[in-house]
Amino acid sequence: MAGELEQGVENSCIYKNRNEPVEARIKDLISRMTVEEKIGQMAQIDRVVATPSVVREFFIGSVLSGGGSIPYEKALSSDWADMVDGYQKAALETRLGIPIIYGIDAVHGNNNVYGATIFPHNIGLGATRDADLAYKIGVATALEVRASGVHYDFSPCVAVSGSSFLGGTPLDYRFAFNLFQFGYTDVAGDPRWGRTYESYSEDVDIVRKMTSIVSGLQGQPPKGHPNGYPFVTGRNKVAACAKHFVGDGGTHKGINEGNTLTSYEDLEKIHMAPYLDCISQGVCTVMASYSSWNGDKMHSHKFLLTQVLKDKLGFKGFVISDWEALERLSDPYGSNYRASISSTINAGVDMIMVPFKYEVFLADLMSLVESGEIPMARVDDAVERILRVKFVAGLFEYPMADRSLLDTVGCKLHRELAREAVRKSLVLLKNGKDPKKPLLPLDRNPRKILVAGTHADDLGYQCGGWTITWAGTGGRTTIGTTILDAVKEAVRDKTEVVFEQNPSPDTFAGQDISYAIVAVGEPPYAEGGGDDPNLIIPFRGSEIISSVAERVPTLAILISGRPLVIEPSLLEKVDALVAAWLPGSEGSGITDVIFGDYEFQGRLPITWFKSVDQLPLRHGENSYDPLFPLGFGLTSKNMKISN
Repeated sequence: MAGELEQGVENSCIYKNRNEPVEARIKDLISRMTVEEKIGQMAQIDRVVATPSVVREFFIGSVLSGGGSIPYEKALSSDWADMVDGYQKAALETRLGIPIIYGIDAVHGNNNVYGATIFPHNIGLGATRDADLAYKIGVATALEVRASGVHYDFSPCVAVSGSSFLGGTPLDYRFAFNLFQFGYTDVAGDPRWGRTYESYSEDVDIVRKMTSIVSGLQGQPPKGHPNGYPFVTGRNKVAACAKHFVGDGGTHKGINEGNTLTSYEDLEKIHMAPYLDCISQGVCTVMASYSSWNGDKMHSHKFLLTQVLKDKLGFKGFVISDWEALERLSDPYGSNYRASISSTINAGVDMIMVPFKYEVFLADLMSLVESGEIPMARVDDAVERILRVKFVAGLFEYPMADRSLLDTVGCKLHRELAREAVRKSLVLLKNGKDPKKPLLPLDRNPRKILVAGTHADDLGYQCGGWTITWAGTGGRTTIGTTILDAVKEAVRDKTEVVFEQNPSPDTFAGQDISYAIVAVGEPPYAEGGGDDPNLIIPFRGSEIISSVAERVPTLAILISGRPLVIEPSLLEKVDALVAAWLPGSEGSGITDVIFGDYEFQGRLPITWFKSVDQLPLRHGENSYDPLFPLGFGLTSKNMKISN
């Protein structure tokens, strides 16, 4: 019997024929699959536990690299391609030869890979409000990801770190009464959230505009493409992932993985809206959120995952869990694992990012299927969706890495694009103690200038989290240009550039420094590690700025993933202040603007509060009294930038 099966597969099969319709290929392949082969497709495991034999034995559907899960230190894209191809070869050696789809968090360029182009994080791109730029960044990122052999990008994050207000049906108002009773009257996004920089904006319209990155990553669907059906144009593109469904940017007090307290009407109008744009562009996958909606975990929310996302919105790709999401469904962490599998898959999650205990997961899933607790129809639906994405992405025809793309990694064209993105993302908040006497643009030809601050010569800090490692680290973590590098390149040869992270009074003894550039900000962080109730500039950043600004004209550059506290006295002392967000590897984009080669264009994508006691602020309400409002930004001539 086994021999007959093997022979049947070797013969001409519908699923192997690229000229057959995708749905016919899916139907044919599923009809040939055993239960073991089906549930294997639903597992995504990390490369740390993945081996070729594991992929073959358990029919694994997907392998991923979690943040910082790399082949080895400073592994190049070619090394990544060799690794991914090794897993792929094993998958192709299984009975049916179903390829794996390899996933990675390429959230601002192919940021896990040494030497890749690192673009500004989403909060900076939101400051540009430039949909075409986002599209081009998607195109460049897809090329660099595919060069590494990877097919699937867990991007973009389309969280709206913005405001909404309770409302909707009578049922919603009854729920709202309970919230008011307990003091939970606000459902706004909050910069205390550690993932604020992964969001484009608190303004849903800006977030929706920037979803153009999906078409950059996957390709532009042709006119008449069925809404909700996955789309990938070819070997230069990746499967994208809209995340985190839904409401992750609106949790109470900005707590990561927290609870979004809002009506369905506002959930749909604000937090769900960007998913409509992603789905219309054929986004291949959607990732469920760790967060809850009104107390119910999103990963087990059948109404939202199945009835809304799949049925109402017509999404035909696959829904993937977040990292170890099953363990997070129970208290204590990791308990009731079998029940978590059942509730998650029955709710509509199709692929589980396990990522480590795959044997337990697959054994429990098989048991649940055999007992009928997870219907076979639910398994078939999940596998159909997974295979649909694999067929659409061309993995059956072109499963292996295309090494002709390696020259695109960190290439001049991509670095110039990243530099452009930095230029457009900079938001000028102040220029001159007297607006008629602006400090910027800076003189290129002074005799001596000072560059100071913790972030002036630190590429890792400049790139932020999700760079080489999960949380990111300081130092020369990859290839790029720091602010100090860029300043030295921008000024004239005769200008002396003095660099001190924290200048002493002796530095100013000669009274011959024309001006200072002080770059301070946040250390790298990711997810809950960035939750911060105080939002004070770390590393005594305010003190460093203040000390320098008391002595010489000072431009302060803030490198951060969100607004931070700026005391009135500090704002008064500095001559100029620029929000540079987390600009990535191309620091020359900053000097392009501060020295006047390009004008400031960026506008705040998020409200800049005066005090954390104000948070969360709701744009448009009478109580709205920020330091700088949403949309604020100046030109070097101190003109407010308009729409």
